[in-house]
Amino acid sequence: MRNQFAGRDGFVLIKSPNHRQQAARRKLAVVAGVVALAIASGVIGSLTSANPVAVGEATTGPFSYFPSE
Repeated sequence: MRNQFAGRDGFVLIKSPNHRQQAARRKLAVVAGVVALAIASGVIGSLTSANPVAVGEATTGPFSYFPSE
């Protein structure tokens, strides 16, 4: 029986990832997903933010639900 640390002859066509590589890929995918979600929410938040001039003109009071004429 061959030792697992023995050198291999020839070249390997396809090498499957080991557990560490799979865990690293999962962590990278999760981090990339969180970063993408943060960027997307920031872009959507900046596009849908209220106009500061319009917010400054709004007044609230006891009769703010009724339109003023």
